[in-house]
Amino acid sequence: MTPEIGVFALALALGLALVQSILPMIGAARNNALWMGSAKATAIGQTVFIGLSFAALMRSFVVSDFTVRNVAENSHSLKPMLFKIAGTWGSHEGSLLLWVLILAAFGGGVAVFGRNIPDALKARTLAAQAWISVGFLSFLLLTSNPFERLYPPPIDGNDLNPLLQDVGLAMHPPLLYVGYVGFSIVFSFAVAALIEGRVDAAWARWVRPWTLAAWISLTAGIALGSWWAYYELGWGGWWFWDPVENVSFMPWLLGTALLHSAIVTEKRGAFKSWTILLAILTFSLSLLGTFIVRSGLLTSVHAFAVDPERGVYILALLGLSIGGSLTLYAWRAPEMESGGVFAPVSREAGLLINNLLLGVATATVLFGTLYPLFLEAITGDKISVGPPFFNASFVPIMLPLVFVMGFGPFLSWKRADLRGVLQRLWGLLLLSFAAAAIVWYLTTGGPLLAVLSLAMAFWLFLATLREWAGRIRLLEAPFAESVRRANGLPRASYGMTVAHLGLAIAMFGFIGSSAWKSEQVVFVSPGNEIGIAGFDVRFDGVERRQGPNYLADVGTLVVTRDGKPVTTLFPERRFYPVAESNTTESAIRSTLAGDLYASLAEPAADDAKPGAWTLRILYEPLVNFIWLGSAMLVLGGGLSLSDRRLRIGAPRRSTAAPANATPAE
Repeated sequence: MTPEIGVFALALALGLALVQSILPMIGAARNNALWMGSAKATAIGQTVFIGLSFAALMRSFVVSDFTVRNVAENSHSLKPMLFKIAGTWGSHEGSLLLWVLILAAFGGGVAVFGRNIPDALKARTLAAQAWISVGFLSFLLLTSNPFERLYPPPIDGNDLNPLLQDVGLAMHPPLLYVGYVGFSIVFSFAVAALIEGRVDAAWARWVRPWTLAAWISLTAGIALGSWWAYYELGWGGWWFWDPVENVSFMPWLLGTALLHSAIVTEKRGAFKSWTILLAILTFSLSLLGTFIVRSGLLTSVHAFAVDPERGVYILALLGLSIGGSLTLYAWRAPEMESGGVFAPVSREAGLLINNLLLGVATATVLFGTLYPLFLEAITGDKISVGPPFFNASFVPIMLPLVFVMGFGPFLSWKRADLRGVLQRLWGLLLLSFAAAAIVWYLTTGGPLLAVLSLAMAFWLFLATLREWAGRIRLLEAPFAESVRRANGLPRASYGMTVAHLGLAIAMFGFIGSSAWKSEQVVFVSPGNEIGIAGFDVRFDGVERRQGPNYLADVGTLVVTRDGKPVTTLFPERRFYPVAESNTTESAIRSTLAGDLYASLAEPAADDAKPGAWTLRILYEPLVNFIWLGSAMLVLGGGLSLSDRRLRIGAPRRSTAAPANATPAE
C-alpha cells in the first residue's frame, strides 16, 4: 500500500504544480491578490506531497520491499541500514525523486521566507518554478515511476552498486542536488524579472541568499565527491575530468560568477543583464548535466546509463527551458537600464574580468566535455578528452583569474587609483614569486606551470590577508582599535576573506599533489620492501575477512622511516557476491605535509608466486590542503549567508502599483 500512496502523492503534486504554473502568473498580470496568493499554498503543498512520496520510497528501501522494482534492483536484505537508506537516491528513479523534492523545497522556501518580496514578483517566481516541476514530475510519472511493482519479487534483491556503498558517497548526491537544483529558484527569479521588466538592487538582494545556499551545497558536494574518488577508487587521484565531474563543475564556475555579478547589481546597479544571463545559464548547465547523466550518452561510475528514450524526454525539457528563457532574455533584456557607470580601472571592472574569465573557463570545460559526444554522433569515431587537454587549456585561464581575485578587493567602486594600489601590493607579488622559487628549488624542479600556479596561490593568500588587515588597520592603529574594527566587520566581509583564503589553500593542494607526486605500481610478495618519498614499506601479506555483505582481502603494510616505525596500513580489496564485483578500499596515512597512500589491485595469477599482489603506493604532497581549502570555501559561503543584511536588511521597493494594474477581482 505504501508504494501506491507514493504514486498518488506524486500525482497530487503534479496537479498542484499545474495550478501553480498558471494561476499566480495570471494573477500577477491582473494584479489579483487572491490568485497571486495561491502560489504560496500550492508551493507548500507540492513540497508536502513530494516529501510524502519520497518518505514512501525510503520506507520501501528500509523494509526491503522487493515487490517494488526500484528496491529489488538497488538493494539487498543483507545491506547495512545506512546504505539501504542511501539506496533511495542511488538509482535513476530515486535520484530524480530527490531532485524534484529539492526543487519543490526551494519553491516552498521562497513561499515561506520571502515575506518582503513583492507579491507580483513572488507569484511570477513561484509560477516559473512550477513550470520546471511540471516537466520533471510528468517525467517521473510517465517514464520513471520509482514505485513500479515487480511480480514475483526476488528473495533478496540485486544490491546497490558496491562503489556507491560508502558513507562519503551516501551524502554526495543530496549535497550535489541541492546545489544543482538550488540554482533553479535563481533561474525562476530571473525569468520573473524578465517578465516584469525590472531588475534593481532589491531584486539582487533577494536573489543572493538563494544563490549562496546553492553554491555552498554544490561546493560541498563536489568536494565530497572528489574526496570519495580519492580514497575509494584506489587510483590515488581526486579529479580526472570525467564528463560527470565536469557537468557538476560547470554550474559551480558560472554560479561563482553569478554571485559576484549579483553583488555589483546590488551595490552599483550595474551588470543587470549580465546577472540575469548568468542565472539562466547556470541552471541551464545543471539541466544539461541531468540530461548527460541520464540519457545513456556516457558510461561512468557516477552516471545512470538508462534508456535513451528517457534522454529524449529530458532533452525536450532542456530545449523548452533553455530555449524559452533565452528567447525571453533576448526580447526583454535590451529594455533594462544599464546603470552604474564605472571607469576601466575600478572594482566593477575587476569583477567584470572575473566573470569573463569564469565564463571562458566554463566554455572550455563544456567544449572538452561535449566534443567527443558530437564527434561520435557525426563520424562514429570515439575519442577521449582527458586531463592533458584540460590542464593545458583550463589552468592558464584560471591563473589570471586568481591574480584578479587578489588585486580586485583593493580597487574602489566606480574609479580606482591603479598606481596607489600597485605601490601597496608590489612587495607581496615579489614575495609570492620568491616563495614559489624556494619551493621549486627545494623540490629539485617541477613543471614551470606548476611553479607559476604556486606563485599565484601565494599571491592570493597574502593579498587576501593584506586586504583584511587593511580593513581593520592592523599595525596602523592601536590594537584595541583594530579589535573594534574587526568586531564591526560584517559577516559577508569575513565570508569573502575566508573563501578567498580557502581557494588559495586548496590551490596548494591541487599543485603539490599533481606536480610533485611520487607513485609506484609494483608486484609484491610477503616480505618485499618498497622505498618511496623517504618511507620504507614492507608487505606482510593478505588476510581474508568477512564483511556484512562482502568478502575482504586485507593487506598489511608496515611503514618505517630511517628504521623507526611510522604506521601500519591495511588496504583492502572487497568482493560483493550478489553484485559479483570488486572494489578497492585504500589505506592512507594522512598528514598536512602529504599522504602516504596504498591500495591493492589484482592478486597474482595462478602460476605466479603464491601470496603475490599488485600494489599501488603513492606519496601525495599537500593533498589534504584540498579538503581544508574546500571546507574554508563552504565556511566562507556560510558566513556570508548568515550576514543579517541578507536576512532582514533587504531593501524594499516602492509599493506603487504598476501603471497597468487593475483592482483585485
